[in-house]
Amino acid sequence: MSDNGMKSITVKNMIWRFAERCAAQAVSFLVSITLARLISPEQYGSITLIMVFTSILQVFVDSGLGNALIQKRDSDDLDFSSVFYFNFIICILLYILMFVLSPFIGDFYEDKSLIPLTRVISLTLIISGVKGIQQAYVSKHMLFKRFFYSTLGGTIFSAIVGIAMAYNGFGCWALVAQQLSNVTIDTMILWLTVKWRPKLIFSFERLKVLFSYGWKLLVSALFDTGYNNLRNLIIGKVYSPADLAFYNKGQQFPSLIVTNINTSIDSVLLPVMASAQDNANIVKKMTRKSIKMSGYVMWPLMVGLAVCAKPIVVLLLTEKWIDSIFFLRVFCFTYVLWPIHTANLNAIKAMGRSDEFLKLEVIKKCVGIISILISLPFGVHAMAIAYLITAPISAIINAFPNKKLLNYTFKEQIEDILPYIGLSLIMAALIWPIQNLPLDNLMILVIQVVIGAMIYIIGSKIFKLDMYFELLNMVKLKK
Repeated sequence: MSDNGMKSITVKNMIWRFAERCAAQAVSFLVSITLARLISPEQYGSITLIMVFTSILQVFVDSGLGNALIQKRDSDDLDFSSVFYFNFIICILLYILMFVLSPFIGDFYEDKSLIPLTRVISLTLIISGVKGIQQAYVSKHMLFKRFFYSTLGGTIFSAIVGIAMAYNGFGCWALVAQQLSNVTIDTMILWLTVKWRPKLIFSFERLKVLFSYGWKLLVSALFDTGYNNLRNLIIGKVYSPADLAFYNKGQQFPSLIVTNINTSIDSVLLPVMASAQDNANIVKKMTRKSIKMSGYVMWPLMVGLAVCAKPIVVLLLTEKWIDSIFFLRVFCFTYVLWPIHTANLNAIKAMGRSDEFLKLEVIKKCVGIISILISLPFGVHAMAIAYLITAPISAIINAFPNKKLLNYTFKEQIEDILPYIGLSLIMAALIWPIQNLPLDNLMILVIQVVIGAMIYIIGSKIFKLDMYFELLNMVKLKK
């Protein structure tokens, strides 16, 4: 396929992926706001306690084999079917494990009401086992349009279920029903729209080959997920469910934006990078483009969100969530480095170096655990700041292997996004004083957003930022 043909396919799939993420997350965002108004921080915190465990087990649903299927050049029905059956059996075993352990989880948090909640919400593990390989097939064959319909369908249906139950006073169960119905409908639609079906074939040899690559990604994901949820576990145990709810709600807003952008770009670029894994120059070019494109969009959004944090929280979540403002601002500057994290890690995976990927995770998590231990005695705010401090350290660690693999250093990566950082900070400095005007929160927010967007767009034109014109060309290509 020609370079122009590959570029066209990549851009179209990226736009579909971005549209899917934006549509689904827009609905999820509205639902989360509605539920936050109807459900107390303590109830939100209780569900977050359970998600500490289910999030870790969710890593096994993929087992690193989904990425292995995408990375392998000639993966066929035998590969996909073998992974499907293996994953499904693993998911059933994981659900049984959670069912048995639920009383211990209730004892650990001294809350028996968590037992039935854990047993029901853990059903998502089994459903995800069916969904996971379908997702790998879609990514492998660049069929991201399918994600749009399945994700949006599941999100809308679960929104109706969750809000209806919350209005009728079901509390925590509304959140459980929302998550369970979301993954169920999402899986059903994906199953109906994607033609691939598992065949009655299985090969331990194929599984062994895939696992030789995937097990390192599995262990890496366990390190990452376990580390990220370690803070939640500690906050929920040492402090309170309300503290955990404020911490997570502050994390939710920046995470919503970052996940949309990164997922849209990187889920498309990974299979494209993998197809060019023998040409380091092409992979470097794609990695650089990913960092620059997501950085151009991410920095103004994160910096702007940090500036507008107070009116956003008060308007959308009400005064009862005002304690989450501090965490929102901290996480904005933590997540803004994700373009460098994910682009570098995707390049390493695409080059088949899952061994390097694992080494990086071990190093980063050792640094992170040390930061947790140091900050723990000083409270939840100190733990969030410690997370912020480790973010640039992790970015440097993630970039290190690509100095050799791609001849693309961390210094070059920072230089690539430095103009976007500078323009975003200028924008923030100009819109920050607006919050002191004698206006209500809604007017302050509208003025900050409008003026901030104008400053960034005009600045992009004046300084002739390349990604501004690149994004315009992408839109024209889509048309």
